[in-house]
Amino acid sequence: MAYKIPLEAGKIYHIYNRGIDGTPIFKTPKNYSHFLKLYAKYCASVVDTYAYCLLGNHFHFLVRVKEI
Repeated sequence: MAYKIPLEAGKIYHIYNRGIDGTPIFKTPKNYSHFLKLYAKYCASVVDTYAYCLLGNHFHFLVRVKEI
């Protein structure tokens, strides 16, 4: 069972996810840009992004949660 751990301000996190059984989550080049637009819209205001990698079936982000 999955559980949630609250992210703490000022801490650095490696956030990643992948498709079920390794199935693609980015099927076309547009999927990559759409994902990054949504990431900017919902995450850029709360985290500083130091690095990211988008691959066909998974992604990685290295982020630091901003201090309020």
